[in-house]
Amino acid sequence: MFAATLAVSTAFSAVGAKAAEFINVLTGGTSGVYYPLGVALSEIYGQGIKDARTQVQATKASVENLNLLQAGRGEIAFSLGDSVQAAWEGNTEAGFPGKLDKLRGIAAIYPNYIQVVASADSGVKTLADLKGKSLSVGAPKSGTELNARAIFEAAGMSYKDLGKTEYLPFAESVELIKNRQLDATLQSAGLGVASIRDLATSLKINVVTIPKAEVEKIGAPYIPAVIPAGTYEGQTAEVETAAVGNFLITHSGVSDETAYQLTKLLFENLPKLTAAHAAAKAIDPKKALDGMPVPLHPGAERYYKEIGLMK
Repeated sequence: MFAATLAVSTAFSAVGAKAAEFINVLTGGTSGVYYPLGVALSEIYGQGIKDARTQVQATKASVENLNLLQAGRGEIAFSLGDSVQAAWEGNTEAGFPGKLDKLRGIAAIYPNYIQVVASADSGVKTLADLKGKSLSVGAPKSGTELNARAIFEAAGMSYKDLGKTEYLPFAESVELIKNRQLDATLQSAGLGVASIRDLATSLKINVVTIPKAEVEKIGAPYIPAVIPAGTYEGQTAEVETAAVGNFLITHSGVSDETAYQLTKLLFENLPKLTAAHAAAKAIDPKKALDGMPVPLHPGAERYYKEIGLMK
């Protein structure tokens, strides 16, 4: 069942003008990074695109977003790169009914960091320590859960090694840890995600190491990364982990002019996005085409040619 719409911003045309264009921004759970950035984008598009009516939809994130785009039930969506790649390939195990051939690229944005966080009381400090413990791996077949599967495989582990596997959104996972009903949570998100910040201010945590060697076993689109010391309260040292790029994706049914505006306004309003969430600091037009798993929308291509990124 599709998630309910949680926030709406609108920009109405003058009487007698053409019918308003509807732009539905597909995000993720409200405690993640996609949602506040999506709210900011909807405001930017509502103000910047003539006759646009915009809406933000909270979803289970990457996999659901891409399926919604293919069905024409959204105009722009956030997604993890490995999910986009799996959608384009029609990977049914990843949650896609077949090749999602209508998907088109807008931009590479910021990296998601795979953040495994446990209560200090659990004693979990490494992936191996998770054996016999309880872990939430994100909603079933979400982008986060696909990341969890990849990390476990690289570490020579599976969910069978866990004492209990929970498939829960970020905020619910954190509440269970606070109530001593869960040992750890794996969250694929931008640094400083609200859910983990909330957990770290409520009890002592351990940020679990994902060694560089294991990340390199997975390969692209995963890259070794570091969670800097001080990202979360009580985290006194940097922690090795994996990162995977996020993308803004649209579909072939969106007009060239609208896709052009979606791309142009994104990069012209980066301060507003950064104010919505610090993860947006990493959005850079020079990196907008890096690792794009699907064909660019012609409207986006027009913008990149204008700024000299493409010939």
